[in-house]
Amino acid sequence: MATKFYQHALALAFAVHEINQDPQILPNVTLGFHICDSYYDATMTYRSTLDLLFKSHQFSPNYKCDKQRNLIAVIGGLGAATSSHIAKLLDFYKIPQVGSDLEIFAQITNRDWRYLLLSISQMQCHELLKYCIPSFHCNLILANGLLTEIKATDIIYGSFDLQELKTTHYSSFYSMVPKESHQNIGIVHLLQYFGWIWVGIFAVDNNSGQHFLQSLEPLLHENGICAAYTKRLPYIARLDKMEEHIEICYSIYKQLKNDIHVVIIYGESLTIAALRFILTLGGIENEKLYFKKVWIMTAQLDFMLTGLLRGWDLQIFHGAIAFAIHSEDTPNFSEFLKTINPHWNKGDRFIQVFWEQAFDCFFPESWEQTEVMGQCTGKEKLEDIFKPLFEMSMTGHSYSVYNAVHSVARALHDMCSSQSNYNRGKYTSHTNKRGNTVKMQTLQAWQLHPLLQSISFNNSVGERVSFEHRMETGGKFDIINLETLPNNSFQRRKVGKVDPNAPQGEQFTIDESMLVWHPGFKQVPPFSLCNERCRPGCRKKKKEDQPFCCYDCILCPDGEISNSTDMDDCFRCPEDHYPSNGRNTCIPKNITFLSYKDPLGISLSAIAVSFVLITILVLQIFIKHKDTPIVKANNRNLSYILLISLLLCFLSPFLFLGQPEEVRCLLRQPTFGILFSVAVSCVLAKTMIVSLAFLATKPGSWMNKWAGRRLPYSIAVSSCLIQASICIAWLATSPPFPDVDMHSAHEEIILQCNEGSVTMFYCVLSYMGFLALASFIVAFLVRKLPDRFNEAKFITFSMLAFCSVWISFVPTYLSATGKAMVAVEIFSILTSGASLLGCIFFPKCYIIVLRPGLNNRKHLLRQF
Repeated sequence: MATKFYQHALALAFAVHEINQDPQILPNVTLGFHICDSYYDATMTYRSTLDLLFKSHQFSPNYKCDKQRNLIAVIGGLGAATSSHIAKLLDFYKIPQVGSDLEIFAQITNRDWRYLLLSISQMQCHELLKYCIPSFHCNLILANGLLTEIKATDIIYGSFDLQELKTTHYSSFYSMVPKESHQNIGIVHLLQYFGWIWVGIFAVDNNSGQHFLQSLEPLLHENGICAAYTKRLPYIARLDKMEEHIEICYSIYKQLKNDIHVVIIYGESLTIAALRFILTLGGIENEKLYFKKVWIMTAQLDFMLTGLLRGWDLQIFHGAIAFAIHSEDTPNFSEFLKTINPHWNKGDRFIQVFWEQAFDCFFPESWEQTEVMGQCTGKEKLEDIFKPLFEMSMTGHSYSVYNAVHSVARALHDMCSSQSNYNRGKYTSHTNKRGNTVKMQTLQAWQLHPLLQSISFNNSVGERVSFEHRMETGGKFDIINLETLPNNSFQRRKVGKVDPNAPQGEQFTIDESMLVWHPGFKQVPPFSLCNERCRPGCRKKKKEDQPFCCYDCILCPDGEISNSTDMDDCFRCPEDHYPSNGRNTCIPKNITFLSYKDPLGISLSAIAVSFVLITILVLQIFIKHKDTPIVKANNRNLSYILLISLLLCFLSPFLFLGQPEEVRCLLRQPTFGILFSVAVSCVLAKTMIVSLAFLATKPGSWMNKWAGRRLPYSIAVSSCLIQASICIAWLATSPPFPDVDMHSAHEEIILQCNEGSVTMFYCVLSYMGFLALASFIVAFLVRKLPDRFNEAKFITFSMLAFCSVWISFVPTYLSATGKAMVAVEIFSILTSGASLLGCIFFPKCYIIVLRPGLNNRKHLLRQF
């Protein structure tokens, strides 16, 4: 006998007692109950059902006789198979009823209390049924002169495998338990929460187990979870039949010894006891510490020991996580259990069997015998029984029985108290001599169906009970954590719930801090993976011929990252970020530009300022000695213009320093181009003057008319105007603008000026190069003229240096990025300007300042 299931019968008795004490439910009606046995056997289940349907003093199947029970509703079905057997019979028959007293009959196996059948007891039949039609479709029963057709209602409180019952379309079938699909979704959420993707599955080898696997396995696959193995546990109704499955038991034990830490178990009430038997058979007593598993158990299972197993501990299941039918602590139920004793109810034929097995004692044949060792005293207390044998708190199945009794009672109450007509059934009421209201002149049980379908009430703990979807009520599961105790008992911890009616994101909840784990785990929660997780910076690569949960880990390619474990693919960082060295995170790029505070910017600024000061010094020297021959030689005004243009050229790098802005970008390249064009144009004009002056000194030369004062200015102005025209066209068509370069530098965002039209930029450079090349050619041709201070030689060197700088500038500029690109251009400006300043003006300043004796007309013309 499974002593734990006696609580189901006591929950039934408690509910009946509670209803009888409530004047608001079925007043003037007293409820009672009767118990039968099904023996876990289909044949006995059919027989027990027929007993309740037809048996009074003798068993006459399909015949209604005097004082016959008349069933209206059935509450039962802890197992799906037995539920199906009883539903087949109850759906065939239509049962007559007449009377005022209500009785509740409960069919309860001596191993598993299963069925609660509600009936209306019949008063004395006025006429013995003389003729019955032996048909499974309809029984027309004449009783009390009334022709009635009443259809039984089956209310299941424990079965989850509703598929078979639904496919046969039993119209009388109702379920007090939530859908199994909600439990399966909860299992998937639990596995995902802890990252368990490599699990083992054990399912009982019957139709329920097959349906469970067919529902769960696709769901696991959809959510990236693999079943390392799937094994079928032998279905047994009695533990003494386990020896018939020894070979299967050994194979199951070998499978359990692998290193898969998470195992899902689906079965029925005796499955845990059978599994404990298998583990003992394999010698688990010597390996408890090393045999560490996280057992995930479904709601049909129960932590129970019975018979030969009662002395075995459940330490191996320490830390198990179980799904259970939602239950609450019903007020006064524990106090009700404390009143139970072997003599509490003379009609309870199971109490002595339960008492003997629960307390391991025996009752004497006569209480007059002398008390001996091991004899039951009747003073034992239920609260002293270990939980594997009996629990004082109401379990989920008992809670379902409790709600089922209340559902039927309230439906009957509504049926009896209604003044409306239900499908031609009329209800009238009158008052008897005692003042009690009497109803149900005609009461038909088929009217119970619409009432059950629409039933909705709050039970004693304030929870709403209703059949929301015709066949099921409720949808919540509790998540229970099992803590085994040294005294061979255990403690249930409610650590979470599965509620499909909760708001999105709250349908699955669990408090990880309340969980206890098997002591053999070094890390909690434990891992359950086919292989080590891929760390951030790597991605998964599927192994050939292996489940998708088994994979290799490879490093992310350059420029990509993975920022969490077990990523299928790497991804690129946003444009304003770059991958870390470990390729596991994105680091914001530094915003960069050549600023005044940058060391390179400071260096270039210092050089530019130095050249500006030197140019100003040279200009002062020339102004101070403006009347000396060396200053007046080769057009003094062009020298001033050249010095001023060089001064501005040395200042132009400051337009390139600092954060690029719209005005800076618009001005810097045109300014640089025009200023250098002015400088080179002046050099070209000075070169042309030297050349023309020498040719004009020859008598009869045609160059005499070109050697006037206007020629050099014409050359300088016309050359500058052409460059200015190019710059104006550039600004008008495609001007430069501030831009952001995300890609050139790996770790930097470069703020720069986009030149707009690259073609126009190189047109400016090309024209400036053309002027420099022309100056170089002319100066080179006249470099050997007989002049003591032949400026052509110096111009030749300056143009050579100038052209060399800008020829090398182009490839260097094109290959540079960011700060380097700006620095290259600034360096080229300063270097080319310095070459002009040094080569053309340094020799003259040397003579003016250090060799003033040479600065006279006589010395200047000595070579002619």
